[in-house]
Amino acid sequence: MTKSEPVIAEGRAPALANYPHARRVGDLLFVSGVSCRRPDHSHVGVEVDADGTIHRDVAVQTRAVIENIEAILQVAGGELADLVDLTVFLIDMADYGEFNRAYNEYFDAETGPARTTVAVHQLPHPNLAIEIKAVAHLG
Repeated sequence: MTKSEPVIAEGRAPALANYPHARRVGDLLFVSGVSCRRPDHSHVGVEVDADGTIHRDVAVQTRAVIENIEAILQVAGGELADLVDLTVFLIDMADYGEFNRAYNEYFDAETGPARTTVAVHQLPHPNLAIEIKAVAHLG
């Protein structure tokens, strides 16, 4: 049986419960769901009006999520090119086009990971428009 190892990216937003940023099993790295949360628990790509109305920029959040995933991969000795599968959670499929435009800045069909995108009712914080879970091969 292959032993797994936790991967914790120091200086990044810590997990909100007792789980690592990722877990490595052999050559595979399973990255926990990643958001646009900063280490100070604020969020990239969100503005809140004085009346409490939340404005989320899914493109800005998408870039931040991918860059957070990249930082986790780097701790494990990998890079974005090592990603083999992504599961994307959007709170609103109306954001799908804008999400894709930002996503396409990082990946192309020839070298990018397989991907599934689903709409969810909500994410762990109301500021979040997107979360991504990833699997990488670090062979």
